[in-house]
Amino acid sequence: MRLTILINGSDPTVNHDYAVLWLDTDQRRWSRESHDGIDLPKWGEVHDADGVTSLCAPLDDSPLCTLRGLHVNRRQEISSSDGDATWSCETSHAPMEGKWRLQAVDRQVVHAEHALFAG
Repeated sequence: MRLTILINGSDPTVNHDYAVLWLDTDQRRWSRESHDGIDLPKWGEVHDADGVTSLCAPLDDSPLCTLRGLHVNRRQEISSSDGDATWSCETSHAPMEGKWRLQAVDRQVVHAEHALFAG
C-alpha cells in the first residue's frame, strides 16, 4: 500500500513551505515527490512505533521528520488522516512544527518503475 502525504506549516496561508511524500507501507520506505522549503532527502526508511511514524535517512534510525498520529496496522487500516509533524530546518537545524495530511491511499500492489522501490 502506498500513502501520499502532504506536510506543511501550521498555517499554510502564511508559510508556503511544503513537501509531498509517498510512503510505501510494504517496503517500509518513503520518497520525496515534490517540495519547497521543507528539504528532506529524496528517500529513506519508515519506522512506526506507538502512533508516531518516523521518516529516517537510509540505514539510520534518527528521524528526519515525525508524523504524530499516523499508524498503519497489520490489516492496513490507517489510524488518522491528519496530525502534527516535526522536522529539522535545513539551514538552522532548528525543529520546525507543522501538520501532515493524508492526500491519497493506493491499496493496489505497486510495481516500482525504478530500483529504489523495486526490492
